[in-house]
Amino acid sequence: MSVKIRLQRHGKKGKPFYWIVAADARSKRDGRLLEKIGTYNPNTNPATINLDIDGAVKWLQNGAQPTDTARAILSYKGAMLKNHLAGGVRKGALTEEQAEEKFNAWLEEKAGKISTKEDGLAKAKAEAKAKAFELEKEVNEKRKAVAVEEVAVAEEAVTKTEEAVEEAPQTIDEAAAEAKGETATEEVEVQEEVATEVEASKEEE
Repeated sequence: MSVKIRLQRHGKKGKPFYWIVAADARSKRDGRLLEKIGTYNPNTNPATINLDIDGAVKWLQNGAQPTDTARAILSYKGAMLKNHLAGGVRKGALTEEQAEEKFNAWLEEKAGKISTKEDGLAKAKAEAKAKAFELEKEVNEKRKAVAVEEVAVAEEAVTKTEEAVEEAPQTIDEAAAEAKGETATEEVEVQEEVATEVEASKEEE
C-alpha cells in the first residue's frame, strides 16, 4: 500500500484549517486516514503548526511520501532533518547522541528565527498602529481648525449684522432730518420769490 503524508482540509469557508495526516494514496483528499500526525492553521501570522515529529519520522522511514506542501511543513518543523539524521545513525555515520545534539541545536536556531520574526511582526504592527493614530490625530486637528474658522466667520457675520441694525435708525433719522431741512429751504426760497414779485408789482403801480 502506497502511503502519502498530506493535508486534509477542515474549518469554515474562507478560513481553512488542515490536519496533517498519513493516508492511503488512493483515498480521497478528505477521506479515510491512517493516522493524524499534526495540524496546520494558515489563518495566523506566522502560521500555527503542531506536529508529532517522531510520528512523521516513523511514517517517512516506512516509505510514506509527503506532498509538496506537507514536505515544506515537515522541513519547517525539523521532521525531514530528523529523518536524515536517523538515516546517518543507521549507516553508522553518527551516534544517537550526536544526532540528538545536532537536532537540538537546529531547534534552538529555528526558535531564535521564529522569535525574531514574531518580534518584527509585533514591532511592525505597533508602528502601523502609531502611524494610524498620528494620521487620525492630524485629521482631527484639521477638522477642528476648519470648525473654528467657520465659527469665527459666523461670529463676524453676526457682528456685522448687529452693527448694521444699530446704524440703520440713525441713518433713517439723518435722512429724515436732511429731507426736512431741504423742504424748509425750498419754502423760504418760494416765500422770498413771492415777496419779490409783490414788491415789484407795488413799484409798477
